[in-house]
Amino acid sequence: MISQTTASHSIKVIGHRNPDTDSICAAIAYSCLKNQIDPKHTYEPCRAGSLNRETEFVLKHFERQVPRMYTDVSPQIRDVDYRRRPGVDGEMSLRQAWMTMRDEQLDTLCVVDEGRLKGLITVQDIATANMNTLDTHILADACTSYKSIIETLNAEVLVGNIEGRSVEGHIVIAAGSSEQMEQVIAKGDIVILANRAEGQLTAIELDAGCIVICAGSKVSRAICMLAEEKNCIILRTDYSTYAAGQMITQAAPIRHYMVSDGLMTFTLNSPVEGATKVMASVRHRYFPVLDNDGTYLGVVSRRNLLNLHKKQLILVDHNEKSQAVEGLEDAEVLEIIDHHRINALETDGPVYFRNVPVGCTCTIVYQMYQENGVEAEPSVAGLMLSAILSDTLMFHSPTCTPADEYAARALADIAGVDLEEYANAMFEAGGDVTGKTADEIFHGDYKVFASRDVRFGVGQGSYMSDRNRKASQALVGPYLETALNKQGLDYIFYMFTDVRTSTTELLMAGKGADQVVVQAFGAKVEDGMALLPGVVSRKKQMIPALMGVIKEFADEK
Repeated sequence: MISQTTASHSIKVIGHRNPDTDSICAAIAYSCLKNQIDPKHTYEPCRAGSLNRETEFVLKHFERQVPRMYTDVSPQIRDVDYRRRPGVDGEMSLRQAWMTMRDEQLDTLCVVDEGRLKGLITVQDIATANMNTLDTHILADACTSYKSIIETLNAEVLVGNIEGRSVEGHIVIAAGSSEQMEQVIAKGDIVILANRAEGQLTAIELDAGCIVICAGSKVSRAICMLAEEKNCIILRTDYSTYAAGQMITQAAPIRHYMVSDGLMTFTLNSPVEGATKVMASVRHRYFPVLDNDGTYLGVVSRRNLLNLHKKQLILVDHNEKSQAVEGLEDAEVLEIIDHHRINALETDGPVYFRNVPVGCTCTIVYQMYQENGVEAEPSVAGLMLSAILSDTLMFHSPTCTPADEYAARALADIAGVDLEEYANAMFEAGGDVTGKTADEIFHGDYKVFASRDVRFGVGQGSYMSDRNRKASQALVGPYLETALNKQGLDYIFYMFTDVRTSTTELLMAGKGADQVVVQAFGAKVEDGMALLPGVVSRKKQMIPALMGVIKEFADEK
């Protein structure tokens, strides 16, 4: 099992959209090989679409995990070196928050409780709070703890128990006479004064909740005894009366000032492109990053987005951009392992490109196991065997080469299965359409191609029984026109191949599709279907013939 963190930095081995058995099994088998011969990196098998029923059977039979799905490899926040800064407690004082921002060069702190984001506070919020010095009731409004006041003023407790106690009254700076003090001090107030015993005594007698003695002044035993009797806290600080008066409001907790509504956050899956636009519309620089469960992870800034790590990919079983996962242009392709015609996509730099004219990508992967002196474990051998059987229609396809059959029989020995018996079970399971929709069957093994300005799709289903083949045709046939319009294609051709008789019944859609088939195969088209004896390979028989006719028609225009 690959962890979330490891997965985000792994090299992803991925097949084409609408993956078939070869696409999935090649990704898994090649990842296993690369992880053995290149332990410095982590290779993760992935898929660009949903599994078909045949592939589901294969993975279940050999007890292999379904690869992670990636429908888009465009850069996400997970691909950025965001700042993994711990969240702060909402009880943190304004002063401590400002000092943290200063020391860590941040302008935003995230307030977190048990991993969940509660709010944000920015340096602008702190500046605004510090300018609001005329509000003498702010500490009480914010339920400020005496513990926070002690930390802010670097004070010591001379009298009283501060545990669990918070400010209840106004802030009073007692600089006048006792008569003046009587007019401004109320029960529960916090009174800041110096070393005048008369002022200290008056504040206590007026039921002040706390007196703060400044400049490190001494307090008599009598004053302390009276304060204890009246349940008045006495704190002493080395700061002057002026400084203490300026600083005490900075003891207020940041939860009182934080923004908690309408927070702009990103998840690990947030596209970088979208995040860039959001950041440009907001004045603060740092934004919270959450995981998929909403747990706070850190913060990200515009500067972080400049240090982007593109997803690194190895493509298997395809080399055309039209068949590749979305966002490929924003990823880094390292290798291509394929057995199809070369219509290679453009890459930023040189890549390892291995293209061999065999019937299956997994045959190439098996050869690479041999070249590196690595023996595949039985379950991986079973996957490669399944892919070869699927792509070569159990050696009946004209794409099948001696290398494919040799690899399949060797892999069957390693996997410990009877080749013919297993192939029959696999094809039967793959052809079962029970409970499936037309769309699911249609996309089971389907690819889009282009020739000149013409775009067309070709799908294929391989069947061991007439029952499964006819059931699939009944569902897919009426769906072809819908798929044609939805995808904006010129033509769609769908092959229903009987493995036992090496015959394909071809359905088609699109204006002039029947003429293309007649010209390509010399076949008769009746009710939108052509019978093609001996035609079983999409890659070697179907695509080249269609391409030739489509180009010919285009030249005539």
